[in-house]
Amino acid sequence: MTSAELTNTDFTTREDPFALFGEWLAEAEKSEVNDPNATAVATADEDGLPNVRMVLLKEFDERGFVFYTNFESQKGREILANRKAAMCFHWKSLRRSVRVRGPVSIVSDEEADAYFASRARGSRIGAWASKQSQPLESRFALEKEVAKFAAKYPLGEIPRPPYWSGFRISPVYIEFWKDGAFRLHDRAVFRREDENAPWTRTRFYP
Repeated sequence: MTSAELTNTDFTTREDPFALFGEWLAEAEKSEVNDPNATAVATADEDGLPNVRMVLLKEFDERGFVFYTNFESQKGREILANRKAAMCFHWKSLRRSVRVRGPVSIVSDEEADAYFASRARGSRIGAWASKQSQPLESRFALEKEVAKFAAKYPLGEIPRPPYWSGFRISPVYIEFWKDGAFRLHDRAVFRREDENAPWTRTRFYP
């Protein structure tokens, strides 16, 4: 499907939300200046107070949407506590957004190892050096930790830290939004009972 065809297609009649998301992401990769795979991930703490932060989507398929993080970080601890999360993509250049909600699972060790090995060496060292979401006394303290692990792993492979892996949101709700004139936007919501159930699609008022 060409860019012009995608722009002129009524996406609210589509049947497969994963295919539609793939098309929109491909369009964003052509038009967004930085990080078209950036997404805001929302969680909640033990008191139910929401938290949201930006991460990078690293993979998606019909099983769900995957991102990687330190499991000892704030988002890691919150997700492990209730295994639910939401994410929102916003592509300003296309005037489109996508919202995703659902239960969360941990990717396999094989998936996490493969992705970790694909990262830049400095990023792998950083995964060991950063006690993510913990207080840091100074920038120098962080640089000392980086130097320590760079010395520990001067050559060869760097193993994946045991506390670093990936989360997969298996959506039960996906909403597509496209800007319209005079705030008469287009919205299509896909819902299902669980990850094995069929999707239902509803067009929403803006």
